[in-house]
Amino acid sequence: MPISGIPSRADLVDHLVRTRIAGEVATPRDNNLSHYRKLANGDRHYWLGLELGDRWTDEQDVLAVMAERCGVVDDPEHRSGQDTIDVELTVDGLDRMAARLRKAAEGRQRVLIATGHPGALLDVHGETGRALRRAGCEVVRIPEGLTTDEGCVVQFGGVAVFERGATLWHTHAPEPMTAILDGLEREGRPLPDLVVADHGWAGCAGQRGIDSVGYADCNDPALFIGEAEGTMQVTVPLDDHVIDPFFYEPMTAYLLGAAGLT
Repeated sequence: MPISGIPSRADLVDHLVRTRIAGEVATPRDNNLSHYRKLANGDRHYWLGLELGDRWTDEQDVLAVMAERCGVVDDPEHRSGQDTIDVELTVDGLDRMAARLRKAAEGRQRVLIATGHPGALLDVHGETGRALRRAGCEVVRIPEGLTTDEGCVVQFGGVAVFERGATLWHTHAPEPMTAILDGLEREGRPLPDLVVADHGWAGCAGQRGIDSVGYADCNDPALFIGEAEGTMQVTVPLDDHVIDPFFYEPMTAYLLGAAGLT
């Protein structure tokens, strides 16, 4: 049944598990382990804009962080089949993100909103941006004409996204965020006080020293490592592309309610 209004924690937990945003998620275990291995082997595509150096060269260390901060199965011998996201960690992450959003609203800070998952998380980010704007925050308008080698960086409803061939693209790349931050500096405009994002957009901002909060799936370990190291402020674990984007609406309502932004 749909949830109206702001759900309680218990109702949200039930909803997230039922819709597989958390709990037994669709991302298979072998895919998770493959990404952990590639990160440990230095494949920068999986670093999501962070600079991890030689600190995470052991796949088992990556798995340990993911078990602690995301709730994947901690048994290294579990190599295939189902994997999990601990729903309590998801809601704990939303509470931490809400605290940072509340701080932004109280200080009327400059906030940049961006997503590499326009097919699923665009409305989550859009609603967050609109709530912050109503609270008196400046939702940063990105410079015009930004491009990367792959396409253009544009903004819809206050959310920065990656466009290619008149289509919004799913991307893990940090280059779009690099283009935005470099563009702001070229124009002599201040950088944001806070970035709310995901994927390489969030990682790049955190690496540049900006307070960055974001969402990450269980096959994207870099942002969890970033939070463990203090580069990321908050990383919320969830399946970032469930079949129906409307399933995220109760989560967004809970987040904004906890932040005092409803």
